[in-house]
Amino acid sequence: LRVGWAPEGRGSPGETTEPNQQAAEKPNHRPGHASWSGTPASDDPGDSQHPYEEEANAIDTTGVLVEELKPDHSVVEPDRYLTSSKLTQEAEAEEQPEPENKVKPTEIPPDGAAEKRVEEQKERVKKKKPKFLNKFDITIKAELDAAEKLRKKGKLEEALKAFESLVQQFPQSPRARYGKAQVEDDVAEKQRSNDMLHRAVSTYGEVAELPDVTFDLLRAALKRRAERQQFLGRMRGSLATLQKLVQIFPDDVSLRNDLGVAHLLLGDNMGAKKVYEEVLAVAPDNGFAKVHYGFILKAENQIAESIPYLREGLESGEPGTDDGRFYFHLGDALQRVGDDSAYHWYELGHKKGHFASVWQRSLYNVDGLKAQPWWTPKETGYIDLVKMLEKNWKTIRDEALAVMDQDRGRFIPEEENLREKGDWGQYTLWQQGRKAGGACQGVPKTCSLMERFPEAIGCKRGQIKFSVMQPGTHVWPHTGPTNCRLRMHLGLVVPPGCRIRCTNQTREWNEGKVLIFDDSFEHEVWQEADRYRLIFIVDVWHPELTQYQRQTLSPI
Repeated sequence: LRVGWAPEGRGSPGETTEPNQQAAEKPNHRPGHASWSGTPASDDPGDSQHPYEEEANAIDTTGVLVEELKPDHSVVEPDRYLTSSKLTQEAEAEEQPEPENKVKPTEIPPDGAAEKRVEEQKERVKKKKPKFLNKFDITIKAELDAAEKLRKKGKLEEALKAFESLVQQFPQSPRARYGKAQVEDDVAEKQRSNDMLHRAVSTYGEVAELPDVTFDLLRAALKRRAERQQFLGRMRGSLATLQKLVQIFPDDVSLRNDLGVAHLLLGDNMGAKKVYEEVLAVAPDNGFAKVHYGFILKAENQIAESIPYLREGLESGEPGTDDGRFYFHLGDALQRVGDDSAYHWYELGHKKGHFASVWQRSLYNVDGLKAQPWWTPKETGYIDLVKMLEKNWKTIRDEALAVMDQDRGRFIPEEENLREKGDWGQYTLWQQGRKAGGACQGVPKTCSLMERFPEAIGCKRGQIKFSVMQPGTHVWPHTGPTNCRLRMHLGLVVPPGCRIRCTNQTREWNEGKVLIFDDSFEHEVWQEADRYRLIFIVDVWHPELTQYQRQTLSPI
């Protein structure tokens, strides 16, 4: 998620500052510990943070669409996730009389297609125009229309003055106050002003507090308020607004679906699960609820149970279901139960633009970067780094073995739920371009050697870490989160029987030698030796990224 707009001249996650570069992050999540949030901060002190602080291990964020960039190779981050419903203009409205020349249902032959046409006709008839004016607002409709006309023409300063004047003259008018909120919202968008957007959020709330507000206007005001609260990172506020909406409109399934997403954005999978169970109890064919419910089951490691919900939700084609995360998790679940139809869904995700290819399924991407599973040192341009690693591999190995001592062990288990079986530990030195606590105190020589290589220690979309894997471990096929990095593996302790597959090519490590691959491509690991395997992992920026891109891309 973006959290509002970045201050002028300063990059922030999801935002860039060069004129022709736009970026907007979607909530990220990890394949195993699936959550919907990835926001670095919150503008509301009462809201929980969505930090990278809890992302202490390798984070495979797989939650966004791959966006195509223009030929100038400018940085485009995937757009942020929005809830299922449209914006404020969607509301219930008054029923219109049936046209006299309408064909009556009884005159249509009773075959399936005809019955479907009848139902479609009924639905069209039932559609109503939003009723935003109460009895009082009808009496000042001309003034309201004039102010609204200014807003629609983009004359925002004049429109704001007009609506402010109306609110001052007629404080009891819900429509005038809603118009004021809309203009503040428009001005915030134009000026990229968080302060103005906070004003709009407050004004939308005031609309709901007025007596005699129509249900349609109440729904529109609160729904837009919840959306803008989410944009600002005020997740708890958005949740409270949606809870109020659901209380007022208990039969509105789309609002319940939005409420489920609000729980997910807070990392509250259990709260979201309860909401979607309630939705499916009254609307068992609701595709949006199905695909989100399947996502939650997968996060709970109920792999087989998640598959029908994810599949049927995607097959529904309903708004809000065509998302790269769902294709990713359905394919991943199918792979884990040994179902080769996983690649059908990966192919479909690729055709819909969510994945760069069936093999390369990262979702935080910069378009136009060279893409291949395996690289040579010369191709990367990081020959000096590779030479340093291979020259000093014994020093690096010895320090790693020292911190592997059980009494002083600093390796923590892999927590991404990527293992089918076995034991896999990691000791992280750098993450997201920052040193990991006091980790370097245990391996000072290794860290001193790495300090000379900014392409590695400054890689905000990667890690530098030791990885130890015990015999009998199998790591599921998986992909990394981004195409913005390459991954180096330096073999330290490599007994026979250890191998890694990236796409359809399988290789083995060698002690003192570096393997380089692009982990945004599908890869899989087997450890079938008779003792542990130890390697040193160094992520580096993709060599084709510009310096500006390296500085402004958000961390992963």
